[in-house]
Amino acid sequence: MKIKHSKFKNTGLIYELLVKQIAADTLSKNESPALGILKKYFAGKSTLAKELKLYEYILKNTNLAETKAETVVSTITELSRKLNQKLLKEQKYKLIKEVKDNYDIDEFFGIQVRDYKPLAAMYCLLEAQNNDTLVNPSFLISNKLTIIEHLTSTKTDEEKVKNSLIEEYAKYDKDLRLLSYKILLEKFNTNYKDLLPEQKNILKEFITSVDSNTRLRNLVNEEINKIHQEITKLSKKVKDDVVRIKLEEVLKNIKPLKKTEKITDNHLVNLMQYYDLVNEMRGL
Repeated sequence: MKIKHSKFKNTGLIYELLVKQIAADTLSKNESPALGILKKYFAGKSTLAKELKLYEYILKNTNLAETKAETVVSTITELSRKLNQKLLKEQKYKLIKEVKDNYDIDEFFGIQVRDYKPLAAMYCLLEAQNNDTLVNPSFLISNKLTIIEHLTSTKTDEEKVKNSLIEEYAKYDKDLRLLSYKILLEKFNTNYKDLLPEQKNILKEFITSVDSNTRLRNLVNEEINKIHQEITKLSKKVKDDVVRIKLEEVLKNIKPLKKTEKITDNHLVNLMQYYDLVNEMRGL
C-alpha cells in the first residue's frame, strides 16, 4: 500500500497557508477570515494544535547531525500515535469546510509554500504510522529520507542564491512584507518620480499574490491587456509619424504570458515602465 499526499488533510501545510492568507488579506486591507479560522482551530490544546507542533518541530530544526535527525523522526512518529485520530479527522473536516466557505479553495491551495516537500513527506509518514494496513517499506524510507535531508541540511551559500524580488518575497513573514512594500514604494517613487495609481496597485498586487504564480500570471495578463488597449487608443492621437512607428513596435512586444511562463521581477519592471509610457502619452 502507498499513502497519497492530501493537501486537505496536511495540518502543517494548512497552517502555513492560513498564515500566508492572513498576510495577503492584511495587505489588501480586507478583513481576514483566515485569522479567525487559525485562532479557532490552532489555539489552546486542540488535537490539531498538538499535531501542528509535530510539524513545526520538523520545520524549525535544521542542520542537525544525522543520528539526531533520525531520533527526531522516530520520536515525532511515536508521539503522533498518541493523538486521537478520530477527533483529528473531525477537526480537519470542519477546518476545511470553513476555508471553503470563505475562500476559493483552488486559489487557497494554489499558494506556494517554501517547505512543501518536507511537509508532504511528514504527512505521508504520519499517515503510514497510524494506518493499520501494511505500507510499502520503500515508500516509508523515501519519505523518512526527505525529512532527514531537511533536518540535516546546511545553509545555502548566499552567493548562490538568486537575487530575485519575487522569489525573495515568498519567504517573508507578514510584518517584513509590509515593511518591504513601503520600501519598494519609496524605491519606485525615486526611479519613476511619483507612482501612478495603476503602478501602486500593481506593486501591491505583486506582493500580495507573490505566493501564487497562477494569480500573478493572471494579474500580469490583465494589466497587459489594459496597457495594450490604452496605448492603441492614445497612439491614434499622435501626429508624429516616427513616434507612431515606435509605438507600433512597442505594441508588438506587449503580449500575454503563456501558461507555463514563470513570473519574475522583470515582469513587474516592464509593467511599471509601460504605465510610465502611458502617462507620458496622456500628456501629449
